[in-house]
Amino acid sequence: MRRLLPSVYLTQAFAVAATALLLSSCSGNWGWYVVSPKTTTGRTNLLFLLDGLKWTVLMSVTAISISIVLGLLIALPGLSKQRVLLITNRTYVELVRAVPILVLILWVYYGLPQIADISINVFWAGVIALALSDSAFQAEIFRAGVQSINRGQYEAAQSVSLSYIDTMRFVILPQAIKRILPALGNQLVYMLKMSSLVSVIGMQELTRRANELVVTEYRPLEIYTVLILEYLALILVVSAGVRWLERRMRADERV
Repeated sequence: MRRLLPSVYLTQAFAVAATALLLSSCSGNWGWYVVSPKTTTGRTNLLFLLDGLKWTVLMSVTAISISIVLGLLIALPGLSKQRVLLITNRTYVELVRAVPILVLILWVYYGLPQIADISINVFWAGVIALALSDSAFQAEIFRAGVQSINRGQYEAAQSVSLSYIDTMRFVILPQAIKRILPALGNQLVYMLKMSSLVSVIGMQELTRRANELVVTEYRPLEIYTVLILEYLALILVVSAGVRWLERRMRADERV
């Protein structure tokens, strides 16, 4: 979590700077005072909006971490030659992909507690729904990445008596991850954007904070413009991080 803090602070600084630049160039007829860092009310509103950023990041990172592990576990049966495992993989992937993520969020929050007789808060309801929805896409990404590895790699691993698990762990997956990294980064961006849908069940993330501020200030244009800038800054930071990681992996290959 500590490693995420510099990125969060950088995102906040970018959003505030972009907002200040936008406000300085806008007409006085607009109500930019509600989000202007030059006024007490504006600073309070901006801090209120930015406070939701940490929940958006935390929820998205938690969900994507779970979905990657779950997606990998689901992808492995899809690589099997056994018909039962193949059917299990295809059934899960097709079923989960067919459910709209908003519907899944509502079902997890309102339906799962009744079925499982458990209590679940809005944060974990959002994480579970996002992770389940994304896991089907992650499974297909991993399956495609593993299948792209040359058959000779498997044969080389078998020649030194590696087990299936060791072959995947030490030979196949390290190569596959390098190939699917752009797709994994794209899914993280997708997750950050889809996290806004969790606002419908009351999660105090970026979009929910903006909606509450619109109700009190009655300035939707200005507030939602700042919201767009926040998401833009967040996505730019993530994209830059993914590109840096890609360059790092390519550099390691050349060494």
